[in-house]
Amino acid sequence: MQFLKHNWWKLLGILLLIYVIFGGLLFEVPALPVVQQTIRNIYFHVGMWFAMMFILFVALVYSIRYLRRFRPIDDQKALAAVKTGLVFGVFGLVTGMIWAKATWGVFWVNDPKLNGAAVGMLTYLAYLLLRGSVEDQDKRARLAAVYNVFAFVLFFVFIMILPRMATASIHPGLDGNPALATGDLDPRMRMVFFPAMAGWFIFAWWVFSVYFRIGQVEEKIKELSEN
Repeated sequence: MQFLKHNWWKLLGILLLIYVIFGGLLFEVPALPVVQQTIRNIYFHVGMWFAMMFILFVALVYSIRYLRRFRPIDDQKALAAVKTGLVFGVFGLVTGMIWAKATWGVFWVNDPKLNGAAVGMLTYLAYLLLRGSVEDQDKRARLAAVYNVFAFVLFFVFIMILPRMATASIHPGLDGNPALATGDLDPRMRMVFFPAMAGWFIFAWWVFSVYFRIGQVEEKIKELSEN
């Protein structure tokens, strides 16, 4: 009972994603032009990217909290959230490339949405490089927190604002291509799509908590080795 009391949300996340895998592969979907059956990837590709944006927002919140209170634990949580966001971002890029190959015939095209996503990911990789280049713990945490605030703003600009300002894009949801952004998600897909969003969000939080615990263990080992 104690295990279920503290871990019910993990069990819920597992059940949701199992449902999404089976429903995403087996349930009926509309036969849309070009994408055809590959529209099923929306449960995975879009879900992972939404989860990534959610967890990067969590990182932003902890960075702001650190700048207000200068508590090391907030810096550690921001770092764990960024690492989690990068993991989901990589999987989002991979599933997107697979989708692109199936619909466009190539893994990557010169498209503002795709290029913006890649640059946005590099922005957060630079966050990790920044942390690794500063030895002083307090200075590293302050610089990382400030950078993370700007990184989130830049990431949003790269993946949401600049692509919509571009003259044309073949990515769904932009320039007239059908997607969730146009409000035309088929009712048959909603019974899988929304559980998918919940499942990926829960899974992202789970990975974040694991990264945070790993970081705490590493800090304790470092303290012991110095003493």
